[in-house]
Amino acid sequence: MKRPHPTPSPTTESFWAATAEHRFLVQRCRACATAQFYPRPTCTTCGSTDLADEDASGRGTLHTFTVARRATHPAFEGAEPAVIAIVELAEGPRVTTNLVGCDVDAVRIGTPVELVWDEPDEHGICLPLWRPA
Repeated sequence: MKRPHPTPSPTTESFWAATAEHRFLVQRCRACATAQFYPRPTCTTCGSTDLADEDASGRGTLHTFTVARRATHPAFEGAEPAVIAIVELAEGPRVTTNLVGCDVDAVRIGTPVELVWDEPDEHGICLPLWRPA
């Protein structure tokens, strides 16, 4: 399936560039040590602008999900059903994603998951997806 890809902004450019190397980055605040995702110009906990990119482990837990039995976008026609999930990363932040490589009727909250990568677009950007570990 050809998923829609993002247009990076100055704030998200380093994240999307890292996906071309199959690296998933979270931001870590140097002032309070909070990890956050998605990339932002300030820490969501303390407001500091002293943030650093950090490689995430690619491990997490399925926090919650829903099964889309109809296409949620024209690009997803024919790929139903799809699991739309929120994964809690081992580093703490939560990520909205798709859970792939699984029987949609067997998906359960609390399932350990691991990062996998979609095919790159013409700019090398790869979308992060998760599958049961």
